[in-house]
Amino acid sequence: MAPAGGWGRWTVATCKPDATRRGLVGPILEWIGAEVRLVERRSVVVTERHIFTHYADMIALDDRFPFDVRAELRRNWVGQTVTVALFHGQAEGTPEHVRGLLGHYDPARAAPDSIRGHFGADSIAQARAEGRFIDNLIHTSDDAEGSEREFNVWFGPAFAHLLTPPTRGAVP
Repeated sequence: MAPAGGWGRWTVATCKPDATRRGLVGPILEWIGAEVRLVERRSVVVTERHIFTHYADMIALDDRFPFDVRAELRRNWVGQTVTVALFHGQAEGTPEHVRGLLGHYDPARAAPDSIRGHFGADSIAQARAEGRFIDNLIHTSDDAEGSEREFNVWFGPAFAHLLTPPTRGAVP
C-alpha cells in the first residue's frame, strides 16, 4: 500500500515505554503536531512481532551491543503499552524534518530546544553502565522507507484508509 504523494510526506512516531511511564505522550505529540498534521494516534500493547520487526536492524547488529538485544527488547517493550502516531506533512522530507525535532539520540547530548533535550532524563553513559538500551522517549521514521515499514508494523492494512492526505481547505 502506498499513499498518494508517496511515503516522503508521512512519518510514524512511537512514544516509547519511558515516555508513557512519565506521562509525556501528550506533550511530545503536541510538539510534533505543531509542525505536521496528526492523522491518527493509537495505543498498542507491544508484542515480540512488533518490536522485533521494528528493531530488526538492531537485532542484526546484536554482536555490537554489550547485552542480548532480543532479551533487552523483550524486557523493555513486550507487554508494555506504547502510543504510535501517524503524521502527514505538506512537503517531501517530512520524516527527516520530524526526526530533526527529536534531537540527539542521547538526551544528555540533545539540544535543549529538542524533544529529547527538553524532556530527556537518561544518558548513553548511564544506559551502558547498566547494560541496557537508552531511554530516549520517542522514535520517528528516518526516511520514506522507514515510514512505510513502521506504518506496516504499528498500523497495517486495516488503517490504509488513513493514507489519503486532506483536501485543500479541509479542517485538520
